[in-house]
Amino acid sequence: MRRIPSGGGHSLSGVLAAGCIVAAWLWMACPARADADDESADDENASVNSEEGSEDEPTRRMVHWNEYEGRWFTARLGGGFLYDSANYSQDSDSESQFDFDPKTYIRDSRLLLKGRLLFSSRLRYTIGYMYDPAPEKKTWFWRQTGIYVDMPEWGGDLFIGRTKEGISMNKIMVGYNGWTNERATSNDSFIPILADGIQLRGSVASHGIAWNVGLYGDEYTETESFNKNDNTFVARGVWQPFHGKSEDILHFGLAYRYGTDEDGNMQYKSRPESFSAPFVIDTGQFPVDHTQTIGLEAYYERGSLFMGGEYFLNQNAAPQSGDPFFHGGEVMVTWLTGGERRPYNAKTGVFGGIVPGSDVFKGGRGTWEFVARFSYTDLDDGAIQGGKFWRFTPMVNWHMSPNVRLEIAYGYGELDRFGVKGGSQFFQTRIQLQL
Repeated sequence: MRRIPSGGGHSLSGVLAAGCIVAAWLWMACPARADADDESADDENASVNSEEGSEDEPTRRMVHWNEYEGRWFTARLGGGFLYDSANYSQDSDSESQFDFDPKTYIRDSRLLLKGRLLFSSRLRYTIGYMYDPAPEKKTWFWRQTGIYVDMPEWGGDLFIGRTKEGISMNKIMVGYNGWTNERATSNDSFIPILADGIQLRGSVASHGIAWNVGLYGDEYTETESFNKNDNTFVARGVWQPFHGKSEDILHFGLAYRYGTDEDGNMQYKSRPESFSAPFVIDTGQFPVDHTQTIGLEAYYERGSLFMGGEYFLNQNAAPQSGDPFFHGGEVMVTWLTGGERRPYNAKTGVFGGIVPGSDVFKGGRGTWEFVARFSYTDLDDGAIQGGKFWRFTPMVNWHMSPNVRLEIAYGYGELDRFGVKGGSQFFQTRIQLQL
């Protein structure tokens, strides 16, 4: 594949963005159709349209303490807060590789604002502002922020701004909705959390098909820790064979990611699924022309039972290092005690968060979720020796209410690096609050 010169990446992204903005405004000139199976034609639209009723109705009102409806826009304030603790027990070989220090810390703190722009029936917006507690950061950063243009004719939407690239169901889904407290090492190694650019999503509801494509550039992300490439193209397709035929969910996904170099270099690294630990697998920077990653997804849900996994194949065009090939993935299984099931959005091919049937703060018991996951990552090939790491993690989540969740996790992992195989035990807890 032809390499996109890094010096022209910014202008390429600008031209693409400008073209899509023009296309978006042309689409906005036409009202969106409310198809029978269109999830965007929901109660939110109904409440917006109700403002055009009686003259006695106020044009501005607070729907709830954190929800506002006005003449020109609606807004809902949300947020999240994660407070973690991590303790470790290392054998002598592991101690010779890295020191894991016990720590209690704020893992994440963020504010979210979402709503509609009422001068067009197609426009939605999202704003994310997050505090990064990493020692080298300790400041606030913009996260998922941009404009959605609803495209019900295509069963999806167009997004312009900062968002997730659209590869890996586990990465695309809201982080607070995951079954474990950290994503697998392979996922964090190969897939950036965010990117700036344009993403188009669509679906063919009658056939259980969802898809997305995206183009991204790094003009505004050069100083961001998630920046991995100068320019990136991502495509993903999902097939749901049981869609419309059964309450069971069978999900197959295939994704592709092409990225040019990052100022001539590339680096893959990950912590051992504990945020306070160091990067135990790390290729270091090595010269590269471009990278290609294939992502495979398979998930199955039947009632309260949920299982599946993902695997990544990563090839690098790096002649000086022997064109190294890396790979890794995870398998998992979860079970809910209250009879609930994890919701699934067929239009985007993404699972959602657990809503317990009983609320602890209203006299209920909440819902317990039992989880087991095995993950593996191999960053060794030829001249690049970034290490191999696997970890087994059994854990318990107590969903006390839709807004409060407690997590207790144990993990055992083995790192093969520096000519030594070291074993470590992980003891982790988390308090999760979200609005």
